[in-house]
Amino acid sequence: MNASGDGRDHQSDAMTTTTAANSATASISTLQYMSGFGNDFASEAVHNSLPVGRNSPQHPPFNLYPELISGTAFMAARATNRRTWTYRRQPAVVTGAYRPYQRQWSEGKHSNDAIAPNPLRWKPFSFPVDPTDFLDGIRTLASCGNPDAQAGSAVHIYLANTSMDRRALVNADGEMLIVPQYGRVVLATELGVLEITPGEVALVPRGLAFKVNLPDGPSRGYICENFGALFRLPELGPLGSNGLANGRDFLTPVAWLDNRGRDYEVVKKSSGKLWQAALGHSPFNVVAWHGNLVPWKYDTANFMAIGSISHDHPDPSIFTVLTSPSDSPGTSNCDFLIFPPRWLVAEDTFRPPWYHRNIMSEFMGLIHGTHDARPSGFEPGGASLHNSMVPHGPDVEAFERATNEELKPHKLENTLAFMLESRYRLAPTEFALSSEALVPDYSACWQGLQDRFGVSR
Repeated sequence: MNASGDGRDHQSDAMTTTTAANSATASISTLQYMSGFGNDFASEAVHNSLPVGRNSPQHPPFNLYPELISGTAFMAARATNRRTWTYRRQPAVVTGAYRPYQRQWSEGKHSNDAIAPNPLRWKPFSFPVDPTDFLDGIRTLASCGNPDAQAGSAVHIYLANTSMDRRALVNADGEMLIVPQYGRVVLATELGVLEITPGEVALVPRGLAFKVNLPDGPSRGYICENFGALFRLPELGPLGSNGLANGRDFLTPVAWLDNRGRDYEVVKKSSGKLWQAALGHSPFNVVAWHGNLVPWKYDTANFMAIGSISHDHPDPSIFTVLTSPSDSPGTSNCDFLIFPPRWLVAEDTFRPPWYHRNIMSEFMGLIHGTHDARPSGFEPGGASLHNSMVPHGPDVEAFERATNEELKPHKLENTLAFMLESRYRLAPTEFALSSEALVPDYSACWQGLQDRFGVSR
């Protein structure tokens, strides 16, 4: 099998890939990827199954059905247009009628409800006791905007201990950025299979069917469901042509084919609700495909962090991995930032993030280690939310240490946090506000900051 997209050939065995994806014990050595962000890729699970020179021939190879998946409007500029042509054994229209699913992801507060301007923090969320797969283990923490208006986003936590078998999820509301915190996940999508470990992130485009297997057992992580403009790499401006997340480090899977012809349950998210339908065959029946609307994964260890080598603490925008722009230039629908291991060398500088109030709302999660602004209380698997103009910054412990420590080159190690930033207020859900994980006295971490005016050191 030949798959191309970045000028290189990638060999893969379709049966090996199929077996690995379905066994829920996939090893990274059995999966093949193509590199590049936004590239036009082409891949086939069966040799010569991809039409050449046209997208929709009258007689496609192997009598496959051509089907286009459009991630942007047809008239979107070429640089931002995203679509993929698939060649499949049966088209997606072959499905039963949809009916409401047995449970729903909890929604955010209604837009007319007032949101108290309090900082919020959650301890790590507990794993379920009963068998729960990725789909049923998703709980919404906060949301903003509206999927039907194609604006805003939602933040979820997933808590799962069982692999998805004969069921698949299709999100028609938005693309899903998945951030594992505990345990590997194997994403089997219509276009290929991805294995993700904590420290990596993955994106599933809007409208693409996928399922999640758990090779290590219980898994916990975060999800950003982006209703707005598709995530893209931020412009680098004065940085030039290199830095932050580089396109070559984004990996897209090669084609695979699920040959097990059997019934599936398909759950689709549409207009903020979940719907289910019966399918008499596997939705993972794409034999070949080409395009640039693709799933991908990214290892955050490849992020080229930028920082001060003189004085002062730069704005956190230097940690942006992905951005979803809004209709107001310079103000994002949603940004995805990471805070990875890095050197601190700034002179005469308070090095942790400064105290601030931000027009943008900030949701944070911790993958492992500690965060330099909150060395205690902010735990891996937990979260925090500071909505627009809610003050926040280092706790007392971080302030005292950073104010009194000797300034010498220091490397932050064993740390990885991320932040989702939005121009909109993120409304917490009833689940989030009533969860046992909610920290009731979060703001107490700043009460020890005394009036120091006129006090000599």
